[in-house]
Amino acid sequence: MSKTLQAIRGMNDILPEQTPLWRYFEGTVAGLLDGYGYRQIRMPIVEFTDLFKRSIGEVTDIVEKEMYTFEDRNGDSLTLRPEGTAACVRAVLEHGLSGGGQVQKLWYMGPMFRHERPQKGRYRQFHQIGLEVFNLDGPDIDAELIVLTWRLWKLLGIRDAVTLELNSLGTSEARGRYREALVEFLTAHLDQIDEDSQRRLKTNPLRVLDTKHPETQAVLGNAPKLADYLDEESRVHFEGLKARLDAAGIPYVINPKLVRGLDYYSKTVFEWVTDKLGAQGTVCAGGRYDGLVEQMGGKPTPGVGFAMGIERLILLLETLEQVPESIARQVDIYLCAFGEQAELAGLTLAERLRDQVPGLRLMVNAGAGSFKSQFKKADKSGALYALILGDDELAQQVVGFKPLRGQGEQQNIAWSALADHLATCVVQG
Repeated sequence: MSKTLQAIRGMNDILPEQTPLWRYFEGTVAGLLDGYGYRQIRMPIVEFTDLFKRSIGEVTDIVEKEMYTFEDRNGDSLTLRPEGTAACVRAVLEHGLSGGGQVQKLWYMGPMFRHERPQKGRYRQFHQIGLEVFNLDGPDIDAELIVLTWRLWKLLGIRDAVTLELNSLGTSEARGRYREALVEFLTAHLDQIDEDSQRRLKTNPLRVLDTKHPETQAVLGNAPKLADYLDEESRVHFEGLKARLDAAGIPYVINPKLVRGLDYYSKTVFEWVTDKLGAQGTVCAGGRYDGLVEQMGGKPTPGVGFAMGIERLILLLETLEQVPESIARQVDIYLCAFGEQAELAGLTLAERLRDQVPGLRLMVNAGAGSFKSQFKKADKSGALYALILGDDELAQQVVGFKPLRGQGEQQNIAWSALADHLATCVVQG
């Protein structure tokens, strides 16, 4: 007996009932970014594996455990992208977009892939919207990224449910000095930290700060603080960022344990977190990566960016009941036509209305059917109103206009007045 076909675990279909909310979210973000002068870039979902090893870091959890990597027919090692920054930097370098100090403000959207244990808000194929800015090194652009997300949360109605956490990782030199002090401290308390943290101590010790293990967290309470090792340049940069956020009225919390999971970050790092989604609390995160372009073969180029998880933010919208009523309805008008002549006239009338009333969502009945069956389909479509066209209406050059939701009597409207009537009661109201 053949195995039932189904999606791969952790890789989900987005069904027609769900896509209106996705389109609303994506459209809201795209409109916002247009207003801030960001331009969209689209990268392949498959890259050479070496790209991620060089950028993310070979001893990170992503590269060691989570990437979907395979050999193609040429024997090249390829990987489904686990995140977008490395691919965006590769594209910028390959096409010379950052040469000569050109400022680039870019954004992208699409699926990412990590082999993790699937749970609510964490999937093996997940979707992100990311922003990347090149050749701006001041705290003003860091602040802009945070300010525009703050505006987005207001547009979506979720501002009260998210908290901004900030930290500075300093330059690579400052981080190196701190790493030595942290390793020395944790080595002296090796028997008190969990096994995973002991492993990270040898490969990526700063990630120990991010542990959720309670005993290790207790030990870290007395560990050296990264802020005490910051260089003056990073300190001034961080103070400049905080001053701008204060001026914009954006509240934040300094989280000295915020380090992010990727090796390329430096100076500013931030996360927007929520307590409304259980364990998967981070909905947007990013920071500076001033050394990444050079690390990947380019000239020294300041960079900063972030990514937001679409699944988690949509889940947050649903949890907070911030889904606009209008997006659940995909049809405004359902046109019922009875008889061949009415069907022919209905087709012509529908196209004329689409020309005359931009934005009108009009569905024409297909498959004929009785009065009862067509009205049943009209009701199931979710439309607000039904248009009725039969022999009598054809003879009088009118259309029956029947409300399907709430109060109101059926009335006849002349074809010549129909567009204005629909524009008033559907598109504007």
